[in-house]
Amino acid sequence: MERPNYKNWMPKGMIMGFGAAFAVCLILTILIHLGWLRIILLTLTVIFGGITIWTILMHRAFSYEGKRQMSSQIIGGVASYVDLPEGGRCLDVGCGSGALSIAVAKRNPKASVTGIDRWGAEYASFSKSLCEENARIEGVGDRMEFFQGDARKMEFPDGTFDAVTSNYVYHNIPSKDRQAILLESLRVLKKGGTFALHDIFSKGNYGDMNSFVGKLKDMGYEKVELIPTDSGKFMTRWESAWMALSGSAILFGKK
Repeated sequence: MERPNYKNWMPKGMIMGFGAAFAVCLILTILIHLGWLRIILLTLTVIFGGITIWTILMHRAFSYEGKRQMSSQIIGGVASYVDLPEGGRCLDVGCGSGALSIAVAKRNPKASVTGIDRWGAEYASFSKSLCEENARIEGVGDRMEFFQGDARKMEFPDGTFDAVTSNYVYHNIPSKDRQAILLESLRVLKKGGTFALHDIFSKGNYGDMNSFVGKLKDMGYEKVELIPTDSGKFMTRWESAWMALSGSAILFGKK
């Protein structure tokens, strides 16, 4: 029986890269005895060793095959906020391997889902073809489409979709104003449509999100709330701390 391959949010290539840096620094620390240089190399060895261990633990937590399966829990949790009408359309911004797009499609069997992503080099194993293959295996390929796109400026007309969703995407986009990226995603949402955008909504990433919630309400959005997911909903507070996911929340509402 074929199984979808949603990959891992912590790529093995990143683990191998930090592991190789650790090994090189360790070997040089052993071979070089020049005082100040050895101190620098020893410091780098400790840093790269710590990062390597962290990436391994992250990989295990996010694995779809492992015990914790945090990715699966988060994807299912975000998808549960997306309810589409018959014939409705949902946009998944930053679809990656198609996991959230497919979860939404399976939850809404009479609707269609569009996923966009830039599929950058840092996640080289994610691709449009991977999304399409996963959708086919999951039996929803006929109701899905995937395109390469830029979340900062999307080509869809205003009010195209009945729902917009996303998972851990916007904080990865270099920008001085990520609230503007959120508004771009909400631009393509129909009046009366719903949104469920999950990300690390820390002040460092987004500024004052409470003010942003108020801004949306002032713009006429019927319902807007920020639902924390870093203290029991998708992960424990301890997990969110050591995984650097503190501030994770779902921006949920209705336009």
